[in-house]
Amino acid sequence: MEYVLLIFGLVLILFGIIGSILPALPGAPISWVGLLLIYLIPEIKINYWILGITLLLTIIIAVLDYILPSKGTKHFGGTKYGIWGTNIGLIVGLFFPPFGFVIGPFLGAFAGELIYNSKDTKGAFKAAVGSFLGLLASTFMKVLFCLLLLGIYLVVFFSNLEVWF
Repeated sequence: MEYVLLIFGLVLILFGIIGSILPALPGAPISWVGLLLIYLIPEIKINYWILGITLLLTIIIAVLDYILPSKGTKHFGGTKYGIWGTNIGLIVGLFFPPFGFVIGPFLGAFAGELIYNSKDTKGAFKAAVGSFLGLLASTFMKVLFCLLLLGIYLVVFFSNLEVWF
């Protein structure tokens, strides 16, 4: 049973890293569950501090993931149309990997702003750049955090090698 938890935990963390890049998967929560699984192995002492702090950070990152792209759009002068365009562009971009994840939100925000005000192409472009920067910041934050969770997982694994062999 320990090996199932061990392998499944690592797989979840790796899926979490992938999910940090793909907007359809909640990367940080998936990775956190993977970290939790290694601590559910009876021979490993549970570190409540690590689990608690990483859970709190997971919740904060999950919330920020939804806020940053829209804040980027809004900060650069975008409207609700640009924010909706960003979200629609994210979904449509899923069908055009690998560059659809990057281009989709940008084009979506641009199109949304043009629908709102077709005469202000400069403002629409500025809002689209804001959306893109918000998406990049959010993605970078999620990938970095999931890699941190992978690092914690590996430290716990290697510090408990006597359990496995």
